[in-house]
Amino acid sequence: MTNVVSVRGSAAVLRECICAGGVAVFPTDTVYGLCCDPTDPGAVARLYELKGRAADKPAALLCFSLDAALAVLGELGERTRSALRVLLPGPVTVLLANDERRFPLAGGELLGLRVVDIGVVLELAVLQTSANRAGEPDACRLGDVPSQIRQRADLVIDGGELPGVPSTVVDLSRLEIDSSWRVVRQGALDERALARALGTIA
Repeated sequence: MTNVVSVRGSAAVLRECICAGGVAVFPTDTVYGLCCDPTDPGAVARLYELKGRAADKPAALLCFSLDAALAVLGELGERTRSALRVLLPGPVTVLLANDERRFPLAGGELLGLRVVDIGVVLELAVLQTSANRAGEPDACRLGDVPSQIRQRADLVIDGGELPGVPSTVVDLSRLEIDSSWRVVRQGALDERALARALGTIA
């Protein structure tokens, strides 16, 4: 039977689930997501199967604090680090140049990164995608998550009703080269707010 818990006090059980190779449904600052260990091929395969996601379509790396993200990503250019500091945590997925092919199960030349603050303190990084079947609406309530996902996940964390608008996806992969960036998907953070934030970077 799937273990269902509230956000309060969920850090320990989420860590246990991820470290054991499980897949969890959890709330983000936008919509409900699915997550697992990004280094565990079996867990990643299960997440993709639950989602109905094509195996060649990358998912994002998610951290629960900016410090944790900077620690797991290693060497980053100063412009990129500055951009992450002004954008994250927040309703944004940033695409980073991934020349070293870090977290190969999460992506290739580009690595997607989310950082969320939902009151869960965890130093580990997870592979994350939205908790809906591919091509179907995002879930802003736990009841909106398809029953086959909720029933087959190893852990379900109830975060109540969420905003329901997915993250804005912004490509920062050329930021170190020519300071350029582009919006790949408009979402919870509008482009003007994004431009204002990135305009503060020297």
